[in-house]
Amino acid sequence: MPLDPHQVNEAIDDAFPSAIAVRCVTLAPDHALVRCPIDPEGSRPGGFVPGPTQFALVDTALWYLTFGVVDRVELMALTADVDMTFLRPASGRMLWARADLLSAGSRKVVGTVRVWCDEAEDRPCAVAKGSYALPRS
Repeated sequence: MPLDPHQVNEAIDDAFPSAIAVRCVTLAPDHALVRCPIDPEGSRPGGFVPGPTQFALVDTALWYLTFGVVDRVELMALTADVDMTFLRPASGRMLWARADLLSAGSRKVVGTVRVWCDEAEDRPCAVAKGSYALPRS
């Protein structure tokens, strides 16, 4: 049976009890969808989500995409690189990110990520491309 979002969320909760509130919503071998409630107290003036918060969501989406590709929770998969472009201010109640697979090899998973707020999937606030390195077996 393929890895599902519930298994990912449970494994992350067990491994990192004080982690940020990012939740895996959808997981497949070619994409991952994650969400995180926007903390008004952690927002910048004007209610905008800070760049580091968006970056953390992008990085987590790529990590979960890697889990979907290898069909297991691989805690030792590591960020190899991320290039992120901010398009517009992010504000709202929920921050979303969808990572889509570009390439998967035996040692590296490469994907693109789109970030948006609330239900405005058609108005991304950031886009990114990144990769995760898989540990040697």
